[in-house]
Amino acid sequence: MPARRKLLAAAVTAAACLTTQALTATAATATDEVVSRGVTIPAFYNPPTSLPAANGTLVRSEPLPLALSLPSLHGPLPGTATRLMYRSTDSNGEPVAVTGAYIEPTARWKGGGPRPLVALAPGTLGQGDQCAASMGLEHPLSFNGETVSVGYEDLSIYRLLAKGAAVVVTDYAGLGATDRLHTYVDRVDEAHAVLDAVRAARSLGGASVTADSPVGLFGYSQGGGATAAAAELQSSYAPDVTLAGTYAGAPPADLTAVTKAIDGSELAGALGWSLNGFLQSDPELKPIAEAHLNTAGKAALTDLSTMCVGDALFGYGYAKSTKWTTDGRSLSDIIADTPELKAFLDGQRIGRLKPSGPVRLATGVSDNLVPHGQSRDLAVDWCRKGADVTYKPVVLPGVGSALLNHFAPLLTDQGDAINWLTDRLSGTPTSSNCWTLPVQP
Repeated sequence: MPARRKLLAAAVTAAACLTTQALTATAATATDEVVSRGVTIPAFYNPPTSLPAANGTLVRSEPLPLALSLPSLHGPLPGTATRLMYRSTDSNGEPVAVTGAYIEPTARWKGGGPRPLVALAPGTLGQGDQCAASMGLEHPLSFNGETVSVGYEDLSIYRLLAKGAAVVVTDYAGLGATDRLHTYVDRVDEAHAVLDAVRAARSLGGASVTADSPVGLFGYSQGGGATAAAAELQSSYAPDVTLAGTYAGAPPADLTAVTKAIDGSELAGALGWSLNGFLQSDPELKPIAEAHLNTAGKAALTDLSTMCVGDALFGYGYAKSTKWTTDGRSLSDIIADTPELKAFLDGQRIGRLKPSGPVRLATGVSDNLVPHGQSRDLAVDWCRKGADVTYKPVVLPGVGSALLNHFAPLLTDQGDAINWLTDRLSGTPTSSNCWTLPVQP
């Protein structure tokens, strides 16, 4: 267990404490030392007590050493990184500090026009602050006996940098930043964090990108949901951020379907991250959680609140939520019978708004972790709204592991996804293939 948790509720009963620790955030000052599962979080990640007024405004920045970097005649490869903290707005309309990283590439932009900017939304990394993608750039593999963190998004980041595109990576609200819990798969929080990362990067001194630089979004899994939501909310939240193209891979568009699918899977720990995030976003749901979670369920939420993906795979792989509830029902059954929970998840549905700009939506046809069917439904929803959608079903054989069925398309489709996005950033036009959906898997 971590030496110090950022989520601490004082003078409560032991049973209530298990839940409250996972739901109540205590702000850290710049001088506080936060330790999560034996990892000391740099003071940079402690937000100040007040934030700037405008979304996307830089709060602070500092050089970020890249673990994988090679010298060259024109500078270090793949580029020079800067750690960022910037202001965003959460789903409750409140200001929130978000961290991330900007990487100025050494490679020359190989496409037409000015150097573009790609905002990369990471896939599932966990809920502990030590899991943040910006830290993964500095420490691609972190293992100390208490936590296992793998910066697997570094691969896509470096491939984009090799194309000559600048990359800004968001850590999302509460992942890295020590003042609150990460609101895992909250579509509004994640969309805002992605769009405000673009604003922050464009204002960074010394960056080659400007307001004239084409902007692309790139994300898979949790990141695919974040970029999909960002494309939907761009016109209302960030009209100054024109999107040349968005890649949304395996997006969790329907959390009701995803919740049911991950229960009992290798990544069952994501149930805890989801519920922790929901309760952070809407504290009025807390009494419902306390009524339905037993001691084991409350302990799991607290434990998972500081875990990375590796920790959750080892600690909660194949866990069933029926073991976490007072009456032995699954979380999906409880959600189905609870109007407040159904309404909350319904509000998280992606696909009710038309996305801005062209979108490439990819989904593995054998994906049964972030189910293929609900991702395909998102493509259908967007096509019905007249969106410019390139739908790409990734046909791979299913295996016995839901995690592998989900992860394999990330690797096999990544090159094509990056090529599609760089074409959009170069100004190459594309056309929708919505008309093919009736015959596509």
